[in-house]
Amino acid sequence: MLIESKTYFALGNVSKARAALVTARTTANAIYVPPALQSQLDLQSGIIHAAEDVDFKTAYSYFYEAFEGLDGIDDPRAVIALKYMLLSKIMLNVPEDVHIIVDGKLALKYIGTDVEALKAIARASSDRSLADFQAALVTYKEQLVDDPIIRSHLDNLYNKMLEQNLLRIIEPYSRVQIEHVSMIIELPQGVVEKKLSQMILDKSLPGILDQGEGVIVLYESNPVDKTYEAALDTVGNLNKALDSLFLRAKKLS
Repeated sequence: MLIESKTYFALGNVSKARAALVTARTTANAIYVPPALQSQLDLQSGIIHAAEDVDFKTAYSYFYEAFEGLDGIDDPRAVIALKYMLLSKIMLNVPEDVHIIVDGKLALKYIGTDVEALKAIARASSDRSLADFQAALVTYKEQLVDDPIIRSHLDNLYNKMLEQNLLRIIEPYSRVQIEHVSMIIELPQGVVEKKLSQMILDKSLPGILDQGEGVIVLYESNPVDKTYEAALDTVGNLNKALDSLFLRAKKLS
């Protein structure tokens, strides 16, 4: 069942991968399972939680269990679990925790290119440096890009970093040339224009692209009027109070 789960996951069918994993874990709970196999179940659980639910907090717990199990039997696959632990911290937006984990007693013996690759990504994430991020992908291609689990999440992280950097650059402006933005962020103008268009469509950026003039025009964000929501809450609370009074009156009668 574990192999079936891995196969479905590799084919992109996460729901069937989860179902197969649940069956495998149920079976494992009923019989004795060697530590290596139990660690593989934990590792797969973390992978699926990260992929399907984007729940890196739970995923980290599973990766940690897998790492401890594999480290306890001196299995070289422990470094894979360690890599995914570090990835989880980066995706949780706490890249500083990467260095704390790496400097810990358990992780010290696994220091090498695999760990250095994730440390480089953590630094780039902490510094919000797209250039350093891309450089890390080139330098540690085998450890990052060639690992499909890590690559998929790093693609999401890069897009998030790109969006944050673009918002930070254009925030002071009401109208700014796309060429100017691309020069500051050090990316091709076509890439920047495409990302800005996507952000506008996703409504994460209030504005329009004027492709004729090569500028982005930003709208002023209007403050959200919460009067209507507050009124609804008040009416809801009044209804609850009336219901309570009605029940008390009914008991008295």
